[in-house]
Amino acid sequence: MRRLSQEKAEAALNHFEEIKIFKIGDLASRLKCSIPTARLKLKNWNTFTSYNQNGRFYSLPQVPVFNQHGLWRYEDIAFSKYGNLKKTIIHLVMVSSAGLSGRELGDLVGLSPQSFMHHFSKCPGLCREKYNGVFVYFVDEPDLHERQRRQRQTDLYRTAATAISDSESVMILVAIISHHGISADDILAMPEIKKSKLTMLAVQGFMEHHGLVKKNPILKH
Repeated sequence: MRRLSQEKAEAALNHFEEIKIFKIGDLASRLKCSIPTARLKLKNWNTFTSYNQNGRFYSLPQVPVFNQHGLWRYEDIAFSKYGNLKKTIIHLVMVSSAGLSGRELGDLVGLSPQSFMHHFSKCPGLCREKYNGVFVYFVDEPDLHERQRRQRQTDLYRTAATAISDSESVMILVAIISHHGISADDILAMPEIKKSKLTMLAVQGFMEHHGLVKKNPILKH
């Protein structure tokens, strides 16, 4: 009887390796066993559980080919080497250089952020802040949090600076040359600048990108 059970298990392993993903009912049916016994097999085999589709799908450990983020999809079923969706989101934020917005996280895991990010507004290990009107998720460890925030600010400034046209760049430079020590607020208040579509972020980004300010405040809105 034990030999037969072993043969069934090996046959099941071969079958489920070939078909890539399966449900627990498929396993119980294949082994002709109860659901609790099938769950024990899943544990013993160290299977991966899908982080979408309500965790109803499984895959054997040798099957997934994870990408650089530790994620793998088979058709519309998604798996993570880090576990469920919560563990995956926390890991992705932890290893990010500048935190991640809901949209960025959604793009990485292949899910609409509206479908899951509300669960992370107060998640242990993470914190969120608004940057340029968008919630960004950071780790809550103080030193790493600060590094991520600064990198996020730098990235925002760089993006804003590269979006400025040549004529707008000239206007900002002329203002800085004509008025030594002028601030971004003062530049935006100038009549010729008011006529443009320049924003505070764009002006600050330009000045930061070109080393025209000594120190930038942490951008929170």
